[in-house]
Amino acid sequence: MTDARLSGERSNGSVIAFSLHGADISASPFVSFGRAELGAIFKVYGRKVAEGEWRDYAIDMLREKAVFSVFRRTAECALYRIEKTPKLSRKQGMYSVVAASGLVMRRGHDLQRVLRVLEKQANVLAL
Repeated sequence: MTDARLSGERSNGSVIAFSLHGADISASPFVSFGRAELGAIFKVYGRKVAEGEWRDYAIDMLREKAVFSVFRRTAECALYRIEKTPKLSRKQGMYSVVAASGLVMRRGHDLQRVLRVLEKQANVLAL
């Protein structure tokens, strides 16, 4: 077999479509957020959008971690990154909020508690 046939391409140039129905998702090489995690994140995100502070987001699913980035404007760099790194789950906690400067604002095992740092940010600025 040639490399082209291993990649899903036939010798006549057509491409074979592979069905993932029934595939083992737990063997996925990428880290992702679960439904409950995304619900908690979007709850905070929705509140900040309603206040006019945030406007856009991006979700990255990488091999080592999943990242939810928050933007004030689409063309800017991320204001905050909410990261899920399973390798740190037994050490410092797999969830963290990272500022644009790279400062880890909060890290922990419970996503709800980690996301509170974003709520406190608004309270401190209001004083």
